[in-house]
Amino acid sequence: GATGDHVYTFCYTAESEDFGAEDAAKLDTWVFDHVKSFFDSARRNQTLFSTLNEEKVILFLHLLGIDTNGHAHRPSSREYKENIKIIDEGVKEIASMIDDFYGSDGKTAFILTSDHGMTDWGSHGAGHPSETLTPLIVWGAGVNYPQKVTSQFFEDNFLREWKLENLKRLDINQADIAPLMASLIGVPFPLNSVGTLPLEYLNNSAHFKAESMFTNAVQILEQFKVKMDQKKKTTLSFLFTPFKPLSDSEQINFLKKTRLYIQQQKYDEAVTLCKTLINLALEGLSYYHTYDRLFLGLSIAISFVGWTTYVILVIIKTHTNLTKAVQTSNKESTVIFYSFACVGMIIAFFLLIQTCPWTYYIYCLLPVPVWYAVFREFSVIQDLAANLLSHHIGQAIGFLLLCALGIEILVFSFFYRSVLTIGLLVFAGWPVITQLWVQAKTTALTWTLLCVLLAIFPLMPVVGRAPNIPLVIATGLLTLFISSFLLASLYKSKNKYGNNEDLKVYFYQMLSIALSTYVVSSTHDSLENKQGLPTLNQIISWLTLVSSSMLPLLSSTFLFQRLFSILLSVMSTYLLLSTGYEALFPLVLSGLMFAWINMEQVALQHYGLSLKPKIAGFNFAYATDITQFRQLHLDDIRRSVFFVFFIVTAFFGTGNIASVNSFDPTSVYCFLTVFSPFMMAGLLLLKVAIPFIPVSCAFEAVQVTTQLSPKSLFLIVLVISDIMALHFFFLVKDYGSWLDIGTSISHYVLVMLLTIFMMLMNGLAQLLTTQRLELLRRTKHHST
Repeated sequence: GATGDHVYTFCYTAESEDFGAEDAAKLDTWVFDHVKSFFDSARRNQTLFSTLNEEKVILFLHLLGIDTNGHAHRPSSREYKENIKIIDEGVKEIASMIDDFYGSDGKTAFILTSDHGMTDWGSHGAGHPSETLTPLIVWGAGVNYPQKVTSQFFEDNFLREWKLENLKRLDINQADIAPLMASLIGVPFPLNSVGTLPLEYLNNSAHFKAESMFTNAVQILEQFKVKMDQKKKTTLSFLFTPFKPLSDSEQINFLKKTRLYIQQQKYDEAVTLCKTLINLALEGLSYYHTYDRLFLGLSIAISFVGWTTYVILVIIKTHTNLTKAVQTSNKESTVIFYSFACVGMIIAFFLLIQTCPWTYYIYCLLPVPVWYAVFREFSVIQDLAANLLSHHIGQAIGFLLLCALGIEILVFSFFYRSVLTIGLLVFAGWPVITQLWVQAKTTALTWTLLCVLLAIFPLMPVVGRAPNIPLVIATGLLTLFISSFLLASLYKSKNKYGNNEDLKVYFYQMLSIALSTYVVSSTHDSLENKQGLPTLNQIISWLTLVSSSMLPLLSSTFLFQRLFSILLSVMSTYLLLSTGYEALFPLVLSGLMFAWINMEQVALQHYGLSLKPKIAGFNFAYATDITQFRQLHLDDIRRSVFFVFFIVTAFFGTGNIASVNSFDPTSVYCFLTVFSPFMMAGLLLLKVAIPFIPVSCAFEAVQVTTQLSPKSLFLIVLVISDIMALHFFFLVKDYGSWLDIGTSISHYVLVMLLTIFMMLMNGLAQLLTTQRLELLRRTKHHST
């Protein structure tokens, strides 16, 4: 990113950053060695010597080895502590060498800091002090000497641990380092800097400090003025509300007063006034930056409510028997159309005279066509109201309130994983509450036990914090044991639902799971012994990843057999990406999905919607032939809530491993150890996506076995996700830690993309369940 002819860079290759390397500290010794050789060559190169002896030269050393060792081995490891010693010694040598090069002229300032801290489990990005507190050590030219104190109070224990209680600690914001550096070398403050110059770090006259602070205040005030002018230009004068604490007269008053204090040599008063002005200017910047937030937020909220209402009306009109087919008269349609057209023109004119950005037109005009579509269905609303009032309105309202409670639980689960546990325990009691257990005791008991088992996962710590490779290996062996048992039962019934060719596919998949288990164990041992990632293991891992997506397509399309094959494929890849208890998650989740499919059949019979026989002989290949879909029943809303809940559980069940804070490179060590952000992020996203596959395939099975139109269920899911999205829209933050801001945005984006994601997962589920490759088959085998 360096531009112009005044910035020169030199760095090692990306492949050097290897999490599985013998010693990542060599990245830091590489930097120190090259800096030394650079200064040695400067003594022999007159041009370079002259350049280094100019004023305002900045040398930037990036020490990445300590970060790599922290991620790979954790901050409490021997490797990390050894790396600290190497850096300590390296900094000492470099500082001494620079002093020698410049003849100890006392014109060099040194700043040692870090961009972030690290948790005990080797990650960063959240708001914990171990991540947000970073060291700042400044010494050399223009820097104050340490100040002795008798007592000082801080919430942490760093001073006591480092035996520095008697020296004054000066905490600053990270943004304040930019103006500090600018002041030390005598260049203007960066144009868009929002940092405040930390005067206590400077060893200079009171007059210099006051003048510097005044310049800092003017620089931030200019940003405020530019932002205010921009907002004035795009707002009608009678509607513009200025930031009152910093009106034009107040700005002039602040600047005059400060200048007068400096002239009167009242430097402390001048500095205090400058700090007040800086704080007000920063508040004003935030005020103008979020000036239109309420206006735009309301427009978006109105669009959301209108869109959700329209989708509900479409569901009621086309997929239920609650309304009669009544068309709105042409005269009424014309009146509605012209009314909304006028509203749209007024909004567009209002935005045009304010010269608003084009995005404002989208936000503000979107509610017009949406609500026009709603009002066109006004007859449906009237018919629905009349229908509900004449029937069991109490039962319908009670059911809808339960669904609303379910949606609120889903929203809360994004913030508190333990809410998923509560939801799963409620699900466990579903057969008892609805008396379904009477019809199928074994199925109901299996459902309850698996719900309780899955409810344990959200209570566990977030993935990556406590690696447990023996548990991953045990999960692999458990999967093989369960598979062997199921394979034996399949073998007994092969004449009915399959043949020997199908059993071969399952055998290959079990072999793949055995290989995955071996690779996880072998790779872990190799990395523990500092021998890197074995090439054979890497090849097996990538081959498993590719083959696992193909093998289910070779298996039988009978419901149970195909879902069993998908589970084996999912597990073989997921084991390679697991570091602890999460390896068990897809296994338990898939078991619950099998139970869910069976429970839905019981529910259908319970409500008298179907008298179909058992689903063991159901074939996915012929599911697409179903042309006669039944109408929606109230219980279908419950099915959709279940599906969305399982999707959220699949994502948050083992912790949101997509977040920055939970990034743990150890998950991908079977595939690669050299730092490659896009490849690692891709594999981690795959790990996040894998649990969705059994849920989507189960929902596909529920859909076709209950004779429901995919469109109707998709629309119900759309309504649920839109209601959740409206919640998250108002919870989006633009302040706090990376994790606070990033999580609030990602929650909103996730729910907004939920419907698109579900469409993709539905397509993938259809492909995985209905399609079949005939590679291993000599003759076509038909079974009905």
